[in-house]
Amino acid sequence: MPSLRKPSPELIRTFLSDQAKLKLTYAAIGATATTPPAAYVVDHTRVRLGEGEEVFTLATTALGRWDHFRLGWVEAWSSDPVIRVGTPVAVLARILGLWWLNACRVVYIVDESRGPVRRWGFAYGTLPGHAESGEERFQIEWDQTNGGVWYDILAFSRPHHVLARLGYPLTRRFQRRFARDSAAAVAKATMAGHGR
Repeated sequence: MPSLRKPSPELIRTFLSDQAKLKLTYAAIGATATTPPAAYVVDHTRVRLGEGEEVFTLATTALGRWDHFRLGWVEAWSSDPVIRVGTPVAVLARILGLWWLNACRVVYIVDESRGPVRRWGFAYGTLPGHAESGEERFQIEWDQTNGGVWYDILAFSRPHHVLARLGYPLTRRFQRRFARDSAAAVAKATMAGHGR
């Protein structure tokens, strides 16, 4: 939903309330946990954040606060302070002078604490009020065998809104920018906490 003016919190709440009643816009629900469907563009970004349990804890805390969306030109809004399955989420982006309000729903949580690799994160899928159709997973991973902590984004998408189809090369550019900026935001939030 594009707009010349930034949507008010009241408008976002109403938008999310209306969208929460609707079905997801794709059939491969949960496919970011296995294999993304062939009919979509797949994006994968993986960035090393550091090493050890403290970095893992700080990074998962940052993800749980939606720090990966505090980018200046993109922000996430949810009425629930806890990320849980079924929670609707609004993603607000300012692109070329327009405000785009997009609706998603959390479709699964990643919480793997046994074994040599610990993971925490979540995925959300698109609702009809989103410019794209698809799913995106955000995950923090700690490989305890070598200590490495990683931020991993996996997404599959295709245009849903007519403007996203018409401006697809631009859409792709902003999707890649989001991945870079999101990774930088998680790294910054993690390092800020680690430096205390």
